[in-house]
Amino acid sequence: MDISFYKSFMSEEIREAGRAQGRAQGRAQGRAQGQALSLLLVLDARGVALTGEHRRRVTTCTDSHQLDQWLRRAVTATTSDDVFTPAP
Repeated sequence: MDISFYKSFMSEEIREAGRAQGRAQGRAQGRAQGQALSLLLVLDARGVALTGEHRRRVTTCTDSHQLDQWLRRAVTATTSDDVFTPAP
């Protein structure tokens, strides 16, 4: 059995590309988790109660742009609907 490919430069490039992709995905996931935590903290500090559905949306969201929009709304929100209902 010839295993020379697994030791080749091309094989190492493929593995490194996979590792880089994994690191990028991990960073994105970490950012989203941090944004979700920040959103929950802001809402808690402002005394805004969340429904179970709203809490689920926050904790399962992986879209950094969406989390950023919610966080910006949370700064002035008085109800959870203020955060999760888009402005007309």
